[in-house]
Amino acid sequence: MAESIAHVKSLLALNIKILRKKQGFSQEKLAEAAGLSAQSISDIEGCRTWVSDKTLENLAQALNVAIFQLFMPLDEENKNDPEVLLYNRLIKLRNAMKEDLDNRLDQFYLSERVFSR
Repeated sequence: MAESIAHVKSLLALNIKILRKKQGFSQEKLAEAAGLSAQSISDIEGCRTWVSDKTLENLAQALNVAIFQLFMPLDEENKNDPEVLLYNRLIKLRNAMKEDLDNRLDQFYLSERVFSR
C-alpha cells in the first residue's frame, strides 16, 4: 500500500508541476494564485509534503482544472515531456530494483533454510 501512496503523491507532484508550467506560472505565481507559500508549492512538487482537501481545491482552481485531474495519468499530449519521460523511467527503475531486491531476499532466505537444516 505504501508503494501506491508514493505513486499517487509522485503523480500529483508531477501533474502540478506540468500544469503550472503550461500556465506559464512560476512557483511563486502559482502560490500567490492558490493562496499558498512558494515553499509549499516547492514541497508539494518535490513530494516532501501531502496536501489537504482545501489546498487541492485551491491548486485546482488556480490551475483551472478539476481536482480529479490533478491525480489523472498524463495524456498523450504530455507523453513526450522530458519530465514525464524521466518520471516514467524512474518508476520503471524503482520497480526493477524492488523486484531484484525481492528476488535476492528470497534466494537468501531459501539458502539459509537449506543450510540451517
